[in-house]
Amino acid sequence: MAPDRVFLTGASGFVGAHVLRALLASGYCVRALVRDASRIAFDDDVEWINGDLTRTGDFAHALDGCRYVVHTAALYSFSPYERAGIYDVNVGGTASLFAAAHLAGVERAVLTSSSATIGHARGSQPADESCYPVDRPFAAQRGDYHASKVEQERAAFASRVPVVAVLPTAPVGPGDWKPTPTGKLVRDFARGKIAAMPPPGGGMNLVAVEDVAAGHVAALERGRLGERYVLGGENLEMDAVWRLLAEVTGRPLPGFRAPYALAYAVAAADELRCRIDVDAVPFAPLEGVRMSRERMYADSSKARRELGFAPTRVRDALERSTIWYRENGAA
Repeated sequence: MAPDRVFLTGASGFVGAHVLRALLASGYCVRALVRDASRIAFDDDVEWINGDLTRTGDFAHALDGCRYVVHTAALYSFSPYERAGIYDVNVGGTASLFAAAHLAGVERAVLTSSSATIGHARGSQPADESCYPVDRPFAAQRGDYHASKVEQERAAFASRVPVVAVLPTAPVGPGDWKPTPTGKLVRDFARGKIAAMPPPGGGMNLVAVEDVAAGHVAALERGRLGERYVLGGENLEMDAVWRLLAEVTGRPLPGFRAPYALAYAVAAADELRCRIDVDAVPFAPLEGVRMSRERMYADSSKARRELGFAPTRVRDALERSTIWYRENGAA
């Protein structure tokens, strides 16, 4: 009997590449959508498809014969000149993809959402699948990644394809080449480029990217349709994250802690720089500073119970990330 075929988007991204490997290891046949298949030089068993989520009609035929869709692709950027496309890709692209999937007869889809859609901790309680952000409007603002992910979920669940959503927290591990904000933190710390600790009081949930990939496969196979599953690892105060980074990189902790007002002023100046220079890449994103005092804690109990999700040690994931950056000349 031929293996089930999965249509995977975002296969060249950090999470998507790990999901690709997890799907192949589980015996699936994968047809993978990327923006430029000519740059792919691995996994000969994969059928690579060129495509852009804002032009679904150009690749809709590739959904024919696929039993499942796993949609990991999304646009995440702090650059002012890329924000205009966030809504078009994350919301409009998802709606178009799932409409095409329905016409192609896809039976089930897994959406890679984000823990951004559950907001932050409520007092001493980490957020879970019953939560939504309380400090952001539900209507997606163009350029607001977090609001776009709330709207992306709505578009997916409103489609005619049965959907399961997984909500990763902050994934960390090898292969974060772009990198994500968490990967940039690891890389910059390993390079000794971070001069100051962040303002006190914040925290986040980190999770190994390999665990996130395994959670996608589990959601595809065992997730309840119409449900959301947080895929998180460990809730850590930011100072604890910095101590772990010092351990795995062998670098000392910065001796200076930046006051929030100073961090905000630097970020605001960096925002202005990036608005003037279209090619500039933010080094101190304003949104990141705004969130630095929040406790972005999450509860993965539901995924543990229903999917068998079993996250591993974050310290090990940070170590794998550091090794990967060093082996690839990035740290």
